[in-house]
Amino acid sequence: MFQTEHEFTLPLGYPDAQGNLHREGVMRLATAADEILPLKDPRVQGNEAYLIVILLSRVITRLGSVPQVNPKVVEELYAADLAYLQEFYNRINRNGRASVGAVCPRCANEFEVALAVPGGS
Repeated sequence: MFQTEHEFTLPLGYPDAQGNLHREGVMRLATAADEILPLKDPRVQGNEAYLIVILLSRVITRLGSVPQVNPKVVEELYAADLAYLQEFYNRINRNGRASVGAVCPRCANEFEVALAVPGGS
């Protein structure tokens, strides 16, 4: 079965206004509209670096118990979490998986390796 949503765990986590830390989330595969429509956003036209903020706010379907992931939430992520999510986004949209194939150098056994959380769990 084709998997369109992938779970992730942020290295640091998003701290909300009440001091709760949100690390567990779900990201769905991007559509063409997810990549094209943000280009019309004036914030992206004024600063191309803002594209990832809009893009991630469209494809992250859950982040802990945050009611809605919007650009403001993504703006408040720590840089390490933003970098992690960019890599996660690229990985799942490049090959449809959150893991990468690997081969044991000793026995030649093939296996999957999940995207690592830097310094994390």
